[in-house]
Amino acid sequence: MVKLEELTVIKAPIERCFDLSRSIGVHLAGSEHHGEAVVDGAEVTSGLIGMGQRVTWRAKHLGVWQTLTSKITAMEPPVYFQDTMVRGAFRFMQHDHYFRALSSGETEMKDVFCFAAPLPVLGRLAEIMLLRRYMRVLLHERNVVLKQIAESVNWRRYLPI
Repeated sequence: MVKLEELTVIKAPIERCFDLSRSIGVHLAGSEHHGEAVVDGAEVTSGLIGMGQRVTWRAKHLGVWQTLTSKITAMEPPVYFQDTMVRGAFRFMQHDHYFRALSSGETEMKDVFCFAAPLPVLGRLAEIMLLRRYMRVLLHERNVVLKQIAESVNWRRYLPI
């Protein structure tokens, strides 16, 4: 299993960062170059995903179209939520999102992302040689987009005022 951690400081209130992290639209904005889309018929297709809700994504990663369904399995607004893969190509995938308000009016966002590739032996080789780096870059790219949105007036396009 691979465990990745990323820390991002955002010049925006904690509530805004928490909600933007749950926004289907922000997720899609951070995944444009992968052709990511919400699958029709998914439980949640827009807006903010909430506790116990599922979303199904379809995107092209490493040259292969993938479908993944994740569920919000824990939530403590505005400081924490967790999404867990319930169906997809990985043997296991879980993403913990932590938020901490800083005294400067900024928010510290910490991602802890764990995954295990399918096929124990070959999967472990893939984790070491390819997936660890690929998933780290993917997580960073999404956080850069979320930070840009949160720190600009564009956040209003994704959240009710």
